[in-house]
Amino acid sequence: MAIETDLVILGGGTGGYVAAIRAAQKGQQVVLVEKDKLGGTCLHRGCIPTKALLRSAEVLDTFQKGATFGVEMSGDFAPDFLKMQERKEKIVAQLYQGIQGLMKKNKIKVLHGEGAILGPSIFSPVSGAVAVTFNDPEKEEVILVPKKVIIATGSSPKTLPSLPLDEKMILSSNGMLELESLPEKIAVVGGGVIGVEWASLLNRLGVEVTIIEYLDQLVINESQSVARELKKEFEKSGMTIKLGSEVEKAEIVGDKVKLSVKGEEPELFDKVMVAIGRKPNVSGIGLQNTSVKFNDRGIEVNEFYQTAESHIYAIGDCIDTLQLAHVAMKEGELAVDHLLGETVIPLNYVNVPKCTYTSPEIASVGYNSSNIPADRKVKVGKFSFQANGKALIFGEPEGFVEVIRDEETDDLLGVSIIGPQATDMISEVSTSIFMDAAPIEIGEAIHAHPTLSETLQEAALDSYHLAIHK
Repeated sequence: MAIETDLVILGGGTGGYVAAIRAAQKGQQVVLVEKDKLGGTCLHRGCIPTKALLRSAEVLDTFQKGATFGVEMSGDFAPDFLKMQERKEKIVAQLYQGIQGLMKKNKIKVLHGEGAILGPSIFSPVSGAVAVTFNDPEKEEVILVPKKVIIATGSSPKTLPSLPLDEKMILSSNGMLELESLPEKIAVVGGGVIGVEWASLLNRLGVEVTIIEYLDQLVINESQSVARELKKEFEKSGMTIKLGSEVEKAEIVGDKVKLSVKGEEPELFDKVMVAIGRKPNVSGIGLQNTSVKFNDRGIEVNEFYQTAESHIYAIGDCIDTLQLAHVAMKEGELAVDHLLGETVIPLNYVNVPKCTYTSPEIASVGYNSSNIPADRKVKVGKFSFQANGKALIFGEPEGFVEVIRDEETDDLLGVSIIGPQATDMISEVSTSIFMDAAPIEIGEAIHAHPTLSETLQEAALDSYHLAIHK
């Protein structure tokens, strides 16, 4: 059976379902093909479930520090990991139900199965028809014949030959979310965003954590000053951090994993988590039937997300851009606007906010003090949370704010934050950059007192040597 439609979207993750809604809002007839659950990795195996668990760990940490706030509590406070998992699942289920409701509200047809793009055929003179094989084996395959296609198939966890995933002893982030009990001792291989978030979470829950990173700093996309501060706070909390370290082998010995790091004696761990990044999902979706170009970094697209076949677009983790949910969402919106012939301003990826939900939190947007272009003459303003009243009240004075100002143009080039509620504070900066605000405008705008955002105001003023409290 062949079904004609305006737009077919392969993948119902954050990029895919947002693109579907945007297209439906603009009058397009949309069919979305998803082999698993709407919401994709972000909702079911990434952003939302990990942050739900991080919140539980944060609450536990607050109780354990009660005495420092003058609150004496008797008895021990221990994590009930199964209840944390149950709470996480309830949050995910509520949001999943919400996305399903949005599909119905916007009259988007959702097919639960696997889609593969066909080459020129009896259904279409050009590539782009999509064959859908349903999860329900009793349903017959259908052929979708759209005017346009958006590929939003996402990504999957990477690993190495020396770290064979079994999701029981050697786990990816997917397997970690299925744990029923906490290990006593774990090695996290990889010091990027996923690795440090899980390390922070497990450390707060009482697990002995070792991070092993091949490069010479954690969170390589952040500034060196932020990475050093994170390492310092992690080590203060009891974690072991091994930078410039190469894992040679992992083997299961009884109920332990023996991990061999180059130049060191092998060490036993209860679990090993592999967090070395994610790979685009580009196989098994019929790209070989088309002229679309792709490699192990993803599908090649232009600034409007068109592939080599102009009626086929690709967005999100399956292309070589920042693997962030909010990036995939924006790419989906822009791709839809472009395929409808609207004027589109390409996304400036430098000015996309990045957030890491560790303790302390990290957030940045624009350039940082380690990647400023050589032709820019800048001033760096800095302010510590140690001098902020709200941070002291919260009992979280660790970290700082850095503001990068272009001396010649007075442009705000970037901001990095490591400290309490950094991931919420960054939105003020993201908006400021989008509106072409100068740092002095952030500095002169009244910020309520006492608030954490005053650190941003002070750092902005400090780039002119005008900070009041420094």
